[in-house]
Amino acid sequence: MKKLLLPILLLLSSIISAQTIVINEIDADNPSTDTKEFIELKTSSPNMSLDGYVVVLFNGSDDQSYEAFDLDGYSSDANGLFLMGTAGVSPTPTLVFDGADNVVQNGADAVALYMADASDFPNDTPITQDNLVDVVVYDTNDSDDTGLLEGFGVTVQWNEGENGDKDNHSNQRKDDGTFEAKEPTPGALNYGGGTQLTSITISTTNTEYTEGESFDITFTASANISSDLILNYTLSNGNFDTEDYTGSLTATIDSGTTTINTNIVLVDDAADEGIETLIVKLVDLDSGYQAMNDNYSITIKDNDYATSPWGTPLAPTYDMVSSTAPEGYWSSLANKSGQELKDAITAIIANSAEVRAQTYGDVWDILKEADQNPLNNNEVWLLYTEIGRDKSLQQSSGSGVGMWNREHIYPQSRGGFTDGTSTSADGIDVFMETDATMTQHGHSDAHDIRPADYQENTSRSNSDYGEQYNGPEGNKGSWKGDVARSIMYMALRYDDLDVVAGNPDDSTVGQLGDLDSLLVWHKMDMPDDYEMNRNNVVYKWQKNRNPFIDMPELVDYVFGEKSGDLYTSIPALTNETEIKFYPNPVVDEIVFNRNISGEVSIVNIIGKEILKQDINSNRFDLSNLKTGIYILKVSTSSTIYTDKFIKR
Repeated sequence: MKKLLLPILLLLSSIISAQTIVINEIDADNPSTDTKEFIELKTSSPNMSLDGYVVVLFNGSDDQSYEAFDLDGYSSDANGLFLMGTAGVSPTPTLVFDGADNVVQNGADAVALYMADASDFPNDTPITQDNLVDVVVYDTNDSDDTGLLEGFGVTVQWNEGENGDKDNHSNQRKDDGTFEAKEPTPGALNYGGGTQLTSITISTTNTEYTEGESFDITFTASANISSDLILNYTLSNGNFDTEDYTGSLTATIDSGTTTINTNIVLVDDAADEGIETLIVKLVDLDSGYQAMNDNYSITIKDNDYATSPWGTPLAPTYDMVSSTAPEGYWSSLANKSGQELKDAITAIIANSAEVRAQTYGDVWDILKEADQNPLNNNEVWLLYTEIGRDKSLQQSSGSGVGMWNREHIYPQSRGGFTDGTSTSADGIDVFMETDATMTQHGHSDAHDIRPADYQENTSRSNSDYGEQYNGPEGNKGSWKGDVARSIMYMALRYDDLDVVAGNPDDSTVGQLGDLDSLLVWHKMDMPDDYEMNRNNVVYKWQKNRNPFIDMPELVDYVFGEKSGDLYTSIPALTNETEIKFYPNPVVDEIVFNRNISGEVSIVNIIGKEILKQDINSNRFDLSNLKTGIYILKVSTSSTIYTDKFIKR
């Protein structure tokens, strides 16, 4: 038997060397957000047709397929390489993963090459060696997957992170057929050499333009062109088509030069199309050239957007939007105090006979309505960063830079409701029954969720508010009262949640702080029309309301200085002559609980009147008042109101 070993090994070696196509490089984890992942094949000869081949991805968790890519119609390049991957890879892959990130799973998983068709490998197809051409089982610092190894009949699982840098290394084939981890070389031979392709790079002065504007697209070659190079390209993408622009789709880089500019004019029509994305994509690039950043995207903003009559949180208005609570909705709170008052609120906002839980997928649609930017209804208003961002720029996967996502004000990890509902949207008329014991429904409770900038959401993480998190540098605090009232709502909506003073350990589930800070934030940023409209929209979906938006004075009775006192001020029963103001201490202006028509006087602590002015508003400017303690006097046709305040 020993005499047969050498001939068998030689035969296997000759079979391997005769392979016409192999898996040459895999980068499954680059960077951690997987926006630059790719698979590279290598053929034994340049410009070889890949007809009849299919790349299949296998999941190590169940040893079944999860993606399959037909290679019919494709061929390798002058170096025998074929690149497939995400749009963020440079040079641009010949086969782009439908513009999606995070397609190639990080491991332990496998990439297999077959002589077959993608239709032979629907998702969840078990491992097979039939018609198998090549396979690589890989990982990113994971244990060996015996199911994959045995299923494919291989003995080695190659680790992308073997040198301690899985985010910046790929698995690359060596001449002996083994793999090593090193810096990625997409579109180039793993160890140098070969034909040097001339690269073509696409650029524009800006990456965002508005209808009616024009701009130049610049195509730049990495070396002087030896003969005129005609570049054909497309711009259409989704709803953005030839009716949205004028300009040539052909550009020529003249012999002996490296660049050409071509002008595009955006058509200014009367339709509100929202934000659109123009994609510059080279077509049929000549052999010997490679696109470095094909699928180059440019944001096109519409100038025909609608607006809302009320203000943003940065420039708030009051009394333009009324509560849509039915008559008597809060009446059961009257003349209650302490725990009895809390229980009465919970009985309303967690009423199993009325209140609905929607899915986390539905939340996208709820936020696009509830948090619509009043200045531009094509945008959502972002918590913390206090700006609008187009609704279409929602983060679904991968990198979220420049995108918006869903911020849980009461964090999922702190509330214990991570992934508590489905990520699929099923609409307003499909819902789950819920009550105060079902904390998992906090996962999709829109009273707790706001649009937020991806990076700022990450910065906040699951911190308490106040000392731990006070927002980005330079923010105006227009969101602070909103988050205070949201957390207080959550503390009463779900039995297992609470808001507490100080900063509890962030591993303690069901507690969030800092209550003392939130009480101050509530008074310094009272509910405005934006927040009331939001309360109305969420009520339409969930059939419950945030009581602290409808009745801001209720905060004191539940969490603040009047805790234990009887609560009697129910909406629709409130004495319309009653006057209240916020905040105290005052920074720049006083905000009254209703419109005041009359006269305001300011008296200092020695009794001298230093300011008297007529008012017909719910706001009174005190920005020029010096710091100190004062008496506020408001005189109307029906009442005279006085109170002490501090000016900071």
